[in-house]
Amino acid sequence: MGRPRFQPRRLLSCATVPFDTAEAAWLWYAHCQLARLAGCRPRPDLAEIARPCDPDDIHRAAMALFRQGTLSSGHLRVLAELGVLIAGSSATVSWTDGQDRLWHEALDRLDSCLRAKGIVA
Repeated sequence: MGRPRFQPRRLLSCATVPFDTAEAAWLWYAHCQLARLAGCRPRPDLAEIARPCDPDDIHRAAMALFRQGTLSSGHLRVLAELGVLIAGSSATVSWTDGQDRLWHEALDRLDSCLRAKGIVA
């Protein structure tokens, strides 16, 4: 019998700490995406604070809300653009009132989904 093709991930052996807000979870995801683009392979258990999810879990939650029609393409665009700007720079970031409204709407809708998964406390 050959080696199985699917190997389940090893569960985190350390205690995890959920995010306080959906915004913190999204910015962590954006920071991990920037690290991936730089060539790193971030893992939730290698940080100072172990998180209860992978960065991809947050992305999948946002995509599920998009497929359900809860998030629009405008919401996703603002989450992507502003998330990368905020996570990637230490300078202040300014945006329009429309972007601010979409940012808060998207994070508000993402919050309930992430809370149900235990990602946000």
